[in-house]
Amino acid sequence: MTIEHSPQPRRRLLARVPALAVATVALMAATSLTGIPSASAATFNLEGWGTQGGGTSGGGSASPVTVTTASDLISNMQASGARVIRFSGTISISGMQKVAANKTIIGVGSGATITGGGLNVANVSNVIIRNINFRSWSDDAINVQYSTRVWIDHNSFSNGYDGAVDIKRGSDYVTVSWNRVFSHDKSMLLGHSDGNASEDVGHLRVSYHHNWFDGSNQRHPRVRFGNPVHVYNNYYRANGGYGVASTCNAGVLVEGNYFENVEDPYHRGEGSSPVGGLVARNNHFVNSGSGQTGGSVASIPYSYSLDAASGVKSIVTGGAGTGRI
Repeated sequence: MTIEHSPQPRRRLLARVPALAVATVALMAATSLTGIPSASAATFNLEGWGTQGGGTSGGGSASPVTVTTASDLISNMQASGARVIRFSGTISISGMQKVAANKTIIGVGSGATITGGGLNVANVSNVIIRNINFRSWSDDAINVQYSTRVWIDHNSFSNGYDGAVDIKRGSDYVTVSWNRVFSHDKSMLLGHSDGNASEDVGHLRVSYHHNWFDGSNQRHPRVRFGNPVHVYNNYYRANGGYGVASTCNAGVLVEGNYFENVEDPYHRGEGSSPVGGLVARNNHFVNSGSGQTGGSVASIPYSYSLDAASGVKSIVTGGAGTGRI
């Protein structure tokens, strides 16, 4: 089953609507698995694509290990076997440091910070990264490639070099939830190049929900090939470039989001990349453009509860980022 939407012309300079106006896109044909809007559906539990393919448990019930130095962090997250790794304070690393399978890496409190480098989730499965401030990274903050069953949750990203969360090269079953991105340009890339269809078609299935894109510029997300990609209940504030872009025959469902002062909330195609399908429904717009839709998106296979879009701003600003879990 697919969700279809009639195409609309792309407008890079989109008409604005009056402040505090509400524009709700008509609900498309629903199935029993489609989310139902609710005023209080949000939880901090894993949901979305990360629940599929066997689910994501990270280190599971392994006894937590507390680390205080970069060398301890790196040695534990690269060790074999299941581990739950906790830390507080600031740890400086360099480059992209590998994360092994079956790991939970979680910050304690609101101040746990990784600076200087990033985490590379490559050729593994079952990884959870939560409650960490990523700052001033030199490449990506989190890179996911050739990996499945990953949950990236309740982190904050600022002042980095390249992507905050990049997911690519056949990765699958990923949930990106309750994160805040601010003082940063390139937020979240899904699919690294137009020429990688052989690896990516049938994969790159990711859910992005309850994230706070707080003045960040672009890629919220920028999608290639993945279908369906589910972008729901996120809060977009004053994004200077664009919100969501669907390219390379991807299928993106943009649902129940809150767009405030965003001239270009979503569109099809980006740069030299060809268009993908994009269906939008139940979104809320304040002083924002109307977006561009068209094509079709595969049906969402998991059950989920959808917060009413008009309440997403308060829900997300009250729950996203570090120090909330």
